[in-house]
Amino acid sequence: MKSEPLGKGTSEVEVTNISRHGLWILFGEEELFLSFDEFPWFKNAPLQAILSVQLQGREQLHWPDLDVDLTLDSIRHPDSYPLIYKAHSSEPVGEDRP
Repeated sequence: MKSEPLGKGTSEVEVTNISRHGLWILFGEEELFLSFDEFPWFKNAPLQAILSVQLQGREQLHWPDLDVDLTLDSIRHPDSYPLIYKAHSSEPVGEDRP
């Protein structure tokens, strides 16, 4: 006979560490690192705002105090989700465009 686990885990996602370079979150058994360079919203955020992360659905994290929503895929593969538009060298910068 198999015994069933008692209760449900209280935290489906949690911040486990914060350093000057970024923060780590634990999602299930997977630990993910969010670099402040790639996820700048957290760099100067208050500690309590960073710690109050919530799981929305199966693949979306939400920080209500920061109004930040991230999919787990964007954390795992930040290069696939550029944050800042970079003008091509052939585009005029600062000029009005039609």
